[in-house]
Amino acid sequence: MKKIHFIGVGGIGVSALAQYYLIKGYKVSGSDLSSSEITEALKKKGARIFIGSHNAKNVASNTDLVIYSPAVNENNPEFREAKKRKIKLESYPQALGELTKQHFTIAISGSHGKSTTTALTSLILVKAGLDPTVIVGTKLKEFGNSNCRVGKSKYLVIEADEHFASFLNYWPKMIVLTTIEKDHLDYYKNLNNIIRTFRRYVSHLPKDGTLIANGDDRNTKIIVANCQLPVINYEFSQSKDVRKLKKILKVPGEHNLYNSLAALTVARALKVPDKVSFKALSEYKGAWRRFEIIKTKPFILISDYGHHPTKFIVTVKAAREKYPKKKIWCVYQPHQYQRTYYLFKDFVKVFKQAPIDKIIITDIFDVAGRENKKIKKKVNSEKLVRAIKRKKVIYLPVKEIVDFVKKNITDIDVLIIMGAGDIYKLIPNF
Repeated sequence: MKKIHFIGVGGIGVSALAQYYLIKGYKVSGSDLSSSEITEALKKKGARIFIGSHNAKNVASNTDLVIYSPAVNENNPEFREAKKRKIKLESYPQALGELTKQHFTIAISGSHGKSTTTALTSLILVKAGLDPTVIVGTKLKEFGNSNCRVGKSKYLVIEADEHFASFLNYWPKMIVLTTIEKDHLDYYKNLNNIIRTFRRYVSHLPKDGTLIANGDDRNTKIIVANCQLPVINYEFSQSKDVRKLKKILKVPGEHNLYNSLAALTVARALKVPDKVSFKALSEYKGAWRRFEIIKTKPFILISDYGHHPTKFIVTVKAAREKYPKKKIWCVYQPHQYQRTYYLFKDFVKVFKQAPIDKIIITDIFDVAGRENKKIKKKVNSEKLVRAIKRKKVIYLPVKEIVDFVKKNITDIDVLIIMGAGDIYKLIPNF
């Protein structure tokens, strides 16, 4: 039996791959700096998990393969130990890339909507009896509250992340492009580099491959403009399906109509009957930290992963659309100093525009191994709040948020806890 060790096993992508190998019967171990719902779930499924500082001793003597998160650098003691002992080393994207070569891979890509579109596409394929394997960047109730499903067919549906150009490791038969805009500027520096890299990624499709693109997205249109393959576009304004989707979808927001159109377009390309697709879409209740309604009394509590200006504004607009007359508050944790710095003006703009009653911005989540010391000195949440200049927007450190919210509970009908860091850990307090 092969033994695989994962460095950074608590990551949403890495943990999905760890589960895949557990289900396939491999012996799995993994390490991470801190414990989480994800690491605890892996323990219950039989993985050996080490929490705390990375240590060479965590790499067992009979380890065959070490898979590491892209956030792990070469100075990591476990990485160094694997290299010293000549154990095969693969990054998470490299390891997932190997799987994409063995399957008919459907890769969902873009700046926004990847997790939800991956989830919707997967659920349609399951409903249609196509029995896909799925690696997704969120947990789905339909998969037993997991981010991985192992099927027996040739189909593999993956969320293909663009950060660090990870998706250049993947070789799909079908690519979906949702929306493309500025993000991960710590790596890409500018939009032109993002577009150039997406073009390289699209070139990975074989001659008989399928490219599905959001025909309403300006940057997506630029990427597919000179593509050698025929492109299947989905468009909001020209789609007869939008009216039907509006009636059946349980998840709110225009962005989710787009996500559903993308999934529907994939299904049609695979000859799945519309009747099956619409039934699956109508039953989708949402995913972990994607407008996830935790409870409805005495106020509505929502958990969301939004960590980009666009993700923030579409989520808030979706809340306002769903609850037009309610008092809506949002606790927002910016994710990564570099993202906050590079997109500072965009954040200021959306916080000024947000159709919401109160926004509490807390300290920036420090992403281990991915921050720039000079940039950390240039930006913080208090500076962001001062630039927004809006009475409804205030700064509070995390430790003061629970008391502040509870003191003002009569002013709240809907509370959104938003951010891709650890802000969701406040939820049990409410």
